[in-house]
Amino acid sequence: MAKPRPLALAPVAYRISAADPSAHHWQVVMTLQHPAAVQGLQLPVWIPGSYMVREFSKHLQDLSCSQAGRSCSLTQMDKARWEVRADPGQPLEIRYTVYALDNSVRSAWLDSARGFFNATSLCLIAQGCDAQPHTLELVPPAAHPSWRLATGLSVQRVDSRGFGVYQAADYDELADCPVEMGDFWRAEFEACGVVHRVVVAGALPSFDRERLLRDTQKICETAIHFWHGASAQAVDVPFRHYTFLLNAVDDNYGGLEHRNSTALIAARRDLPRLGEPKTSEGYTTLLGLISHEYFHTWNVKRLRPAAFARYDYSRENYTDLLWFFEGFTSYYDDLLLRRAGLIDDAAYMRLLNKSINQVLQAPGRKVQSVAQASWDAWIKYYRQDENTPNATISYYQKGALVALCIDLTLRQQGGATLDDVMRALWQRCQGGPMDEADVLAVLHTLSGRSWAKEIRAWVHGTRELPLRPLLASQDVQVHEDPAQAAQRLGLRVTETGGVLRIKTVLQGGAAQRAGLCAGDEWLGVELASGGWRLSKLDELGAVLGPARSCVALVSRDKRLLRLPLTVPASVTTWRLAAGSRAKDAWPA
Repeated sequence: MAKPRPLALAPVAYRISAADPSAHHWQVVMTLQHPAAVQGLQLPVWIPGSYMVREFSKHLQDLSCSQAGRSCSLTQMDKARWEVRADPGQPLEIRYTVYALDNSVRSAWLDSARGFFNATSLCLIAQGCDAQPHTLELVPPAAHPSWRLATGLSVQRVDSRGFGVYQAADYDELADCPVEMGDFWRAEFEACGVVHRVVVAGALPSFDRERLLRDTQKICETAIHFWHGASAQAVDVPFRHYTFLLNAVDDNYGGLEHRNSTALIAARRDLPRLGEPKTSEGYTTLLGLISHEYFHTWNVKRLRPAAFARYDYSRENYTDLLWFFEGFTSYYDDLLLRRAGLIDDAAYMRLLNKSINQVLQAPGRKVQSVAQASWDAWIKYYRQDENTPNATISYYQKGALVALCIDLTLRQQGGATLDDVMRALWQRCQGGPMDEADVLAVLHTLSGRSWAKEIRAWVHGTRELPLRPLLASQDVQVHEDPAQAAQRLGLRVTETGGVLRIKTVLQGGAAQRAGLCAGDEWLGVELASGGWRLSKLDELGAVLGPARSCVALVSRDKRLLRLPLTVPASVTTWRLAAGSRAKDAWPA
């Protein structure tokens, strides 16, 4: 038998090993075949899709450089950049360790049960070489012979467990393919001829694997048909294979999209269970997350803001289009669940109802436009505090309602829907960079009129969206029900161990007028008939009875305060009711 030929090293090559899982240390050896005389190195400060500077370099340590066994001069230039004095005629070897204990989809993790990383946390960028081919060698951990490996990277040579050498055309591709390793469950299915892999780590024994696989397949087929038509084949799809990496944990939720994969995290209790055919609210939420991240494969990874044509990993990358890329994706994630038959009309209407109320209960919608919220994501959406609902609006939630308004307006006028807009944008921009002018141009072409007024008002303005008349046009009526105690008072609270603590005081609400403050512990209330202890906010109604006024007793910085409080009677929330005509017209 002939010996395998040695692998040719790429211009940039990494060798990564789980050096010390108990210390959460990844060991990285990076080799540059043709370094510059003054070679710059940089670790990204953010990861695309998560718009916040996260300072990944804080976990990098023991950095050293050498050529032919001799140390090279290394100078740190700032928090995430270094320069190496090197001989351009010899390969340069860079060694370092990365601490990894971030159990999210954004960074890196390593312990005795599992390993996970995004290259933006582990792989330095060789400046001037980032557009050249890269290889990634992943070493199997000797202490964990049952571990396997999964990633969306292209294989160069790997063993039966998936360990070995992978290749990327450039650093962008490397950064866009997270790596999962451990003793996970793995299965495959085909959607329109394309192989999709599903990897789940940390699930309970009662996890219904076949149901998750079947439901995910329905989502993928529905999304592919959405973008490429009912007769779509593998050749139409902009990826050769796709990988879902799902980390099941005690209590967490989130996802991050990539070009041919997604990293997901969800609570174990939200996975489907054997013998329980009913779809739980948690499982519906998980399916919505899967739908959302998969839709991103087209809408933000390929059809994307022009500002993201090439990422700058050293700083914030600004765009005011997240209302489109995140918001419209949020509109379609639940809509595609309905079209895939995974939820019924009533469940879809409940999800839409929830999204509408979340926007209507955020005073920040009157302060900040959804376009500005997109631009400010770096300092507001990803850095939330007690005042966030008063100062900003979610480009996910309001962006989804902008999509709803455009869709219902088009349907009301007849002849086109938002589906047609999305597919026309894909064709117009050739699945690549786009800007707001492209959206306006496609809307004009499909409807025969200008949409500048609507986009200016709905996207760049802060006035209320015309939701009620547009819903009525599709035979969906709005009923107003009395709000729960938190909404009536203008509060968001936490209730833990019998302690009622104020998390947020909403602008213009009764709680703000009374002088309640975020961080207060609400101890109880005083009435003319006496005082009562509160441990949950819902107890307030029973205590007050028909009365609307009381004195709130709060503890603030260990000082006891008595704050006169009047509970308003007229605060309501929306309840949507779909008529018979809605089922025929929309959301089909």
